[in-house]
Amino acid sequence: MDPLSDVLSLLKPRSYVSAGFDAGGDWSIQFRDQQDFIKCYAVVSGQCWMSVDGVPDAVRLKSGDCFVLASGRPFRLASDLTLAPADAGPIFTPARYGGVVSYNGGGEFFLVGSRFGVSGNHARILLGMLPPVVHICKESDKAAMRWSVERMMQELREHQPGSFLVAQHLAHMMLVQALRLGQAEDFNGNVGWLFALADKQLAAAINAMHDDPSHRWTLGELAERAGMSRSIFALKFKKKVGASPLEYLMRWRMLLAADKLTNTSDPISIIALSLSYESESAFSTAFKRVMGRSPRQYGRGRSSPLQADVRG
Repeated sequence: MDPLSDVLSLLKPRSYVSAGFDAGGDWSIQFRDQQDFIKCYAVVSGQCWMSVDGVPDAVRLKSGDCFVLASGRPFRLASDLTLAPADAGPIFTPARYGGVVSYNGGGEFFLVGSRFGVSGNHARILLGMLPPVVHICKESDKAAMRWSVERMMQELREHQPGSFLVAQHLAHMMLVQALRLGQAEDFNGNVGWLFALADKQLAAAINAMHDDPSHRWTLGELAERAGMSRSIFALKFKKKVGASPLEYLMRWRMLLAADKLTNTSDPISIIALSLSYESESAFSTAFKRVMGRSPRQYGRGRSSPLQADVRG
């Protein structure tokens, strides 16, 4: 698989709700912190502002724009950001598959999309590997998304037999398409592995690590894959990804190990060997450094959601 497919496969996103939002007049709605969720939406008509906590600049959403929010941070949608926001909780209580929530009479702004639930103790670390906001606004990119959005609208309106399943597949298509288009953009030099994939040289090294994570990659081998000198490759990778190449590799290995600890009965020694760790103790030390607890504790599913700092 490719790196984007790898990350989404570990996240195992499932469409939680596919619905529409219809607003009119002057409005402002605040959405609460919702960790362990990815949101992917498209603006069918009208325009509004979106402000995400921790992101310096508000985004102007226009007809045809798509956006993905993977951080779970609170955010606000509004016709005017100076308006006092209403709480989204009471407004979206009736939201369900096939539903359309109308606010202020509707008729001026329409949004459609899905919220994806992700599970697993490592979900928050994986979500941290995705950018907090991906905004698709180029005309060529919006054209690439248009078919999925229009089909989603049709399924929400018509309730044909099998509509639930069709809408779920369309929602996944929209999510992957939006992230794929997002990785092709520079986004003003934003840091993260998704943006680094837009660079052919860095993408070659990242793909190599994902294709064979158990290989004992050296900085020299990865630089050779990128077609660069070791020093220039190391500097460029750290600047663009936010971690050194070998730090990124170790973190990816530990995420693969976490998935195995959660979803298989493989003993720790076998998992360690599959990722090129000859000793269980060396593997356990690396795992705890990245994941915040030992493999044995992780396998038993103890403690609260992880807070490890993974920027790769």
